[in-house]
This record gives sequence, structure tokens and C-alpha cells, in this order.
Amino acid sequence: MSGFIGSRTKGLSGALLYSLGSLAAGMLYQAFGSWAQLYYVDVLKMPLTLYGTAMTAFGVWNAINDPLAGQWSDMTSTRWGRRIPFILFGSLPMCLAFIMIWAVPAAVQASPVRLFAYYLVTVFLFDGLYSMVILNWTALYPEMYPELSQRSSVSAIKQALGIVGMVIGMVLAPQFRAALGWTGMGIAFAIAGGGAIYASLAGSKEDPRFSQAQGLGIVQALRSTFINKSFVTFVGVNLLVQFTFVLVQAVLPFYCKYVIGLSDAQNTLVLAPMFVVALPMVWVWSAITTRTGPKRAVAASIFLFALGLAPFLFVRTLAQAMATTAFIGLGLSGLLVLVDVLIADVVDEDELNTGRRREGMYFGANAFIIRLGVSMQAIVFSTVMGAYGYDPSLAAQPATVARGLTILMTMVPIVSMVAALAVVSAYPIDVVRRRSVAEGIEAGEAWGVLFLLIDGEVVFCMAGVVSQGHARWTARNGTIFSGAAQREVRANDAQAQLYNRDVVAGRHACRPTRGAHSLRRGSPSKESRIA
Repeated sequence: MSGFIGSRTKGLSGALLYSLGSLAAGMLYQAFGSWAQLYYVDVLKMPLTLYGTAMTAFGVWNAINDPLAGQWSDMTSTRWGRRIPFILFGSLPMCLAFIMIWAVPAAVQASPVRLFAYYLVTVFLFDGLYSMVILNWTALYPEMYPELSQRSSVSAIKQALGIVGMVIGMVLAPQFRAALGWTGMGIAFAIAGGGAIYASLAGSKEDPRFSQAQGLGIVQALRSTFINKSFVTFVGVNLLVQFTFVLVQAVLPFYCKYVIGLSDAQNTLVLAPMFVVALPMVWVWSAITTRTGPKRAVAASIFLFALGLAPFLFVRTLAQAMATTAFIGLGLSGLLVLVDVLIADVVDEDELNTGRRREGMYFGANAFIIRLGVSMQAIVFSTVMGAYGYDPSLAAQPATVARGLTILMTMVPIVSMVAALAVVSAYPIDVVRRRSVAEGIEAGEAWGVLFLLIDGEVVFCMAGVVSQGHARWTARNGTIFSGAAQREVRANDAQAQLYNRDVVAGRHACRPTRGAHSLRRGSPSKESRIA
């Protein structure tokens, strides 16, 4: 096999096609997150105790299925690649599972226990398939767009379409429901989302060489991921940012009602400026990221987001609230753009250190950690609101509730953002380190054939890609020798570039044979594909 899997459309058209996956992801999951609770509890009358039990179980499943899907993808080796098969064959079942959520049979609706079981099965199925499809679609991004300018601009397109998808799922879903009913809405969204996902494949490609890598086992993969300083600092920042997002989103309706005195309909007017500003600003942040580097850009966006929250100390009218959320959109757009850029850099650095592309595990582990932000938000919200006298059974809340809500909209998220800034300062991939990683990957990749000789006897013969001397090889003949002593490695017919680093996942050194020839990054030569 030569070239890339998939005939990706290039240029802006290709980036737009690939980014349609973000539209689908935002639309489907936002519709599920915004309206499933109303449908099952208020319309279908599922008892709250059963619904709470289902959501607790779902929360556990939702947390663990992302790293499991990522590890499965990283370990997959097919002639079609590691990621694209999951997207191609998983999208239709995902869309059918989405329809099932909204198409509850009458016999199921008649029994609370059957309704509980049906909801549990369908949301487990939908979320598991969603993780498998969307995680693999996301994991293509660092591989397809290795340059910072590419990553920042494509991330801007992704986030812009993601915002559109979120607005459709949150704001337009009631219009579809009114016209088509709950089931009709589910079918319409599934068709649109599935179409967008499949269209994204026209803008996707995958390097088949990475499918030939020997993946890490689950335990070693998790350990390597969570001892990686770059990832640990990145995910610490992302956890704090996601906690702030979720907290502000959850508190804002209460703030509008009990502090400003707005109606539920006016809440939409408060949110709208945030998205109106964030949508065009993603391209501004793309340019800033390319010019200053991701680390400085994310620090600036965190600072602006925190600064935008401060006026809620004084906001008392609809106009003031709308102006404040518009300002928040400035920092929000930067954070949306930069999350994918930062984790892509972490993946690149990991490749330099391990010789493996492990996007699946890193994106999955990140998703697992940031789920904690939802739990953190719930604990903080209930603690503060309880301390300031909030009681949902009261017809009128005490005046102290307004003070508690002001704290939740200002002091708590601002402290979280300050902590995020402190963690960002420890993030090791600055402009210099990023350039070094990129140069190391570019200089350290070669195709070739390796023979390991011990006392003149060939112990193993392998062909594939070697990155910085680490093993990323597909065995053609023989097995890997994992001894710890120093071994001499010789290139057959000067076809392999050897490095003074590991050749397999052990710690034995390899000395380059004099005259070894580099086969530069790209497709292997005809000879080097044959061991």
C-alpha cells in the first residue's frame, strides 16, 4: 500500500469537509444533553429516582469508554488504517442508536421499569458508539495537520462549525420537535449528523505506516500517558477550564432569574452574544496562535475569560448581562481553538519519545479526566447554594441566594482560571520545545529494513518506519530480540537509517553501521517493503 488511506480533498475545501465532523458532534450530543432529560422525566414520566440511577451508571460508562475506545483504536492494525474504519462502520449504528433514544415503543412507555431499562441500554449504546466514532475522527487531526499554522486554522474551522452544531442542538431542536414530534426530531438530526460525519471522510486521510506500529498494552499505555509531564499539565489546565465552562453554564440561568430577575425566555438573549462573538473570533485566535505559539495564546485566552467574568459582580440588567457575555466570548473562542492544538503537540512529543502515534489514548484519557469537571461543578454548586440558603421548595428564595450566585459566577470561576494560568506556566512545550519536537520527528523518520546480527547470525529481520530509533516496525520474518546487552545492528544493502537510540521497546543500544543510508519521510521504496 502506498500513499494515504482515503482520497482527501486538499486545501480549504478539505479542511471544511473534515471539520463537518464537529458540526455533527455538536448537534447530536447537544440535542441529547439538552433535551433527553426533559423527554424522559417530564414527557414520559420516568420516576426521578430511576432517572438518577440511570444517569449515575451512565456517568461511569461515559468516563471509561473514551480511554477504552482510544486504546482499541491505537492497537488496531488494518490495511484501511486505525481510525477510518471506526468512523466508516460506526457512524450508521451511532445514528440509529440516537434515533432509538427518541423512538420509545408504547409498551416500554407503559412501565417505569421497562422505560428505565430501555433508557439505560440506548444511552449506553449511543454514547459508546459516539465515543468510538468522534474520538477516532478527532484523532485524525494531529496526523493530517502537522504544522502549527494548519492546526490553528483547521481548529478554528472545527470550533466554528461545532458552535453552529451546538446552537442547532440547543436552540433549533424545539422547532423540529414541534413540527415533527420527538421521534421525527431524532430521525432528522440523525440524518443530518450522519451525513455530516460521512462527508467528513472526504476530507480525511490516514497514513498506513502508523497502522503497522506495535501498540502498547493498556497498562503500559496508561502509565506512559499519565507520567508524561506535558500531558499532565495540559489535562490539568483543561480540567480547570472545563470545570469553569460547566459551572458558568449551570449557574447562569439561576443568576439571571434570582439576581437580575429575567424570565426563562430572556436567558437565551443572555447567551446569544457569547456565541455571536466567539464565532468570528476563532479565526483571530488562529492567527494569534500561529504568531505567538499555543502556550502564550492559551494563557492570554484564559486571562481574558477570567477578566470577562468580573463584571458579574455588578450586573443587574439584561443589557449589562448581554454585554458581559459578549466580552466572555473573546476568551472562550481562544480556549475552544487551543485545546486541540495543545493536545496535538503532546501527541507529537510522545511520538518523538516512544516512536508511536498514540492520539487515541491521549484524546481518550483527556476526555476521561475532564469528565471530573462535571462532578466538581455539582459539588461546588450544591455546597455554595446550600450554604447561602437556596431551597427549591420555597416560593421565594432568601436574599442571601443572590450573594451565593454572585460568588459562583465570579470568585469561584476566576480562582479556577488563575489556577489554570499557574499550571500553564509549567506546561513544557513552549515555542522552542515545539520547534525541536517538529524537527526531531522530521529528521528521525525513515523507512528501511533492519537485520539484528549476534555473532554473525540474524536474530530478527524487520521492515517498516523507525522514528528516532524507536521501534515502529512490522515484522516480516522472525521475532523481536529484547535482550538488554548492546547489540550491533547492520543495514542490509544500506537501506536503513539507524540511530544511537532504542530499536525496540527495551533499553539495548544500537550503533549505526558505517554507510547506512537514510530513506526520508514518505512512502517506502519498493525494495524496503520487502524483508
